Amino acid sequence: MTQIFKLTAITMAASLLAQAAIAETWRMATKMPVDSPEGQVFQAIADKTAEYSGGTLEIQVFPNEQLGKEDAVLEQLQSNVVQIYAEGFGFLKKWVPETSWFNAAFMFDDREHWSRFVNGDMGQAWFQQVEDAAGVTVLGDPTKILRGPYRVMVSGPEVAGLDDISGLKLRMHPNQLAIATWSHLGAEVITLPWTDVYQSIDTGLISAVNSPIALVESMRFNEVASHIARTDEYHQSIGLMVNAEALAALDEQQRAALMRAYDEAGELSVQLMNQATDDSMARMTAAGITYTELDTAPFVARMTEFYDDLEAKGELPEGFRAAVEAARQ
Repeated sequence: MTQIFKLTAITMAASLLAQAAIAETWRMATKMPVDSPEGQVFQAIADKTAEYSGGTLEIQVFPNEQLGKEDAVLEQLQSNVVQIYAEGFGFLKKWVPETSWFNAAFMFDDREHWSRFVNGDMGQAWFQQVEDAAGVTVLGDPTKILRGPYRVMVSGPEVAGLDDISGLKLRMHPNQLAIATWSHLGAEVITLPWTDVYQSIDTGLISAVNSPIALVESMRFNEVASHIARTDEYHQSIGLMVNAEALAALDEQQRAALMRAYDEAGELSVQLMNQATDDSMARMTAAGITYTELDTAPFVARMTEFYDDLEAKGELPEGFRAAVEAARQ
C-alpha cells in the first residue's frame, strides 16, 4: 500500500507540473487579413512567442475584425477578454484626447524625429495616462511595427505642390484636427466613409484622398485617380495595445519571449512593408500612374501658422511644441 501511495503521489505531482506548463493563451484582435503584410507580422509575433516561451504563452490571432469592430474590441481589451489589440494607437484618444497629437500633420521632420517624441517624456506620460484610465498599456516601443510605410495623396488632377491644394475636393475622415489641418492648407474638405472613396472619386464628388501608400492598390484608388504624391503628412505604426493586468501576470520567461517576438516582428514589418510597396508601385507606374515626391517645406511653413494660432488660443497640449523641438536633438 505504501508503494502504491508513493506512486500515486508521484503521479499527482507530475500531473500538477504538467498543468503548470500548460500554455497561457492570449487573444490578439486585428483588422487586417491574414495574408496582408501586417497580417503576416501579427502571425509571426504569435509563432515566435510560442517558440521563445517554450509553449507556455500562446497567442491566438483573430484577423478581419472577427471579434468585433473597434469599440467592441476596446471593451474586450479593457475587460481582459482580449489581451492584445494590434492597431494604430490613434484610438487611444478615447481615453486620453492628447494622444491625437501623435498624428499632428507636418510637425515632425522625419520618422526618427516622430519616434523620439513618441518614446519621449510627453509621449510616455500620455501612454501612462491611458493605462491609469483604462488598464491598457503599450508593448515596448510602439513605433517599431511599420505602417504605411508612408502617406500619400491620390488624386485625379496632378498635385505638384502646396498651390495645387487650393480648392481641391479632398476626402477626410471625421476627425476635427485633420479637417482643420487640410482646410487651413486650402482644400475643400469632404467627410466620407473610407469604403465610399472609390465611387466618390469616380463620380467626381471628390478629387483626392489621403492614404497609406500600401492601401492604394488594394482599395483600387489607382483605377479612378492617376496621380500619387508622397506627402509624409504624419507617420504611422501599429502599436500592440495590451491589457495591463494580463501583461503583469506573465512570468519573466513569458514576458521576455513576448518582447523578443515583438522586436523581431518590427524588423520583419519593415522588410515586408517596403517590399510590398515597391512591388505595388512598380505595377501602378507600369499601368500609367504618375508618382511625385512633394517638397513639403511650404506645407510645414503654412502649418506653423496653424499651430501658432492654436498655441495662442491655448488649444495645444501644454509643452507640446517644446517637446517636439526637444525630440529633434
